[in-house]
Amino acid sequence: MISALAHGQSTIEGLSHGEDVKSTSRIMQQLGATVTSDDEIVTVTGPEEGLRASERELECGNSGTTMRLLCGVVSAIEGSHRLVGDASLSRRPMDRVATPLSLMGASIKGEGHRLTAPLEIIGTSALRGIDYRVPTPSAQVKSAILFAGLHASGETIVRESVRTRTTTEEMLRDAGISVSSTDLDAGRVVVLSAGRPRPRSWRVPGDPSQAAFFCVLGAIHDDAHVVIHDVDISPERIGFIGVLQRMGARVQLDSFEGRGQITVDSSSLTATEIHAHEIPSVDEVPILAVAAAAARGVSVFRDMGELRVKESDRFKGSMMLASLVGARVWSEGDDFFVDGLASARAFSSFNVDAGLDHRIVMSAAVAGSAGSGCAILGAETVSSSYPGFFDDMASLS
Repeated sequence: MISALAHGQSTIEGLSHGEDVKSTSRIMQQLGATVTSDDEIVTVTGPEEGLRASERELECGNSGTTMRLLCGVVSAIEGSHRLVGDASLSRRPMDRVATPLSLMGASIKGEGHRLTAPLEIIGTSALRGIDYRVPTPSAQVKSAILFAGLHASGETIVRESVRTRTTTEEMLRDAGISVSSTDLDAGRVVVLSAGRPRPRSWRVPGDPSQAAFFCVLGAIHDDAHVVIHDVDISPERIGFIGVLQRMGARVQLDSFEGRGQITVDSSSLTATEIHAHEIPSVDEVPILAVAAAAARGVSVFRDMGELRVKESDRFKGSMMLASLVGARVWSEGDDFFVDGLASARAFSSFNVDAGLDHRIVMSAAVAGSAGSGCAILGAETVSSSYPGFFDDMASLS
């Protein structure tokens, strides 16, 4: 997205081959950018005149990141834009991005009071900067506002009560945009001035949310030593490592020039209490529920209501996974509890319907691999984020 917004040629090394990234790439081309691939290098050329509206629907597939960030991008492009997604994405609330973008001057319409897709957006070149406090921690919402702010009059200010991942503001700064970030208590204030990103070369680090699956597999398997190279170690992305270490996992994080190497060995886990603010995106909760099922004692997951509006209802999905392997599970409001089995060797074999959710697929696969096996309906949906997951898992044997 940043490269498409720039004027000129950017290169990207290490880009994911997942369907979510492919959806974004196709949309950027619909809007006027040129994208080519040569082996592992992707070249993106942004048009001199800037991106323009497309007469065709912008198909976001299963990617909430694509749709929400795209809302910010097209809000500043004159004309009408129609954003659509698959059945799972079409259930996810978009009012959380529509509200601030409407305050900036865009017109956004969707289905029902939560504004689910399909979305109809009327973009304008007359956006205005806002000072906005994000009510629910969300790097996607923050990013959508910042993308719109690139073309807005005046400063754009985003205030967070809980700090979320800083990828977008760091990349915008690297592309020459004036953006500052100030930590304030548990939160953060981000201030951006309008401007056009400059083209540059990017090297994408490994995704810590994907690394989390192999960290848990290494920790709960009875005979494992796993090393994961070249991982993004931004503080807001690696909260799961602290949780696992608190549970007694033998997890070591080493830093090399801003990238991380994670080493994990078989461990005996004990229960802990996990708060949503430790993992702002709550993306790693399903796999941590599997870790809790392998731990001794009752683990508590606090303030996890955000899980209900992910690719599937991951609140139910996380509880379901722990229950399927044999752990006792219950909930109270937005909290849920897992009474672990003290070892993955005690896991039952199970069948599961992943419900179009890639993280449920991968979490189930880890539980089955460390335990007594499983059958996963809908396993192909892993291609949305990590098409090589099962090959990488098989390579560990």
